[in-house]
Amino acid sequence: MQSVKERVLQAVQRMPDDVGFRDVNEEIALLAAVAEAEEDIQSGRLIDNETMKSRLQEWLKE
Repeated sequence: MQSVKERVLQAVQRMPDDVGFRDVNEEIALLAAVAEAEEDIQSGRLIDNETMKSRLQEWLKE
């Protein structure tokens, strides 16, 4: 398993030399979001599609 630092370095190395700070920031934010999602999946913190559809319908009524 790679460390966070290793994953970030690999992502940055794949980018072109003229990349901007915002692009780097967005890539790191994406890596963080994916890692959080993977943790949620491993911990069983999931909502099935039907439950989410139902919740959306309730939210849209308000």
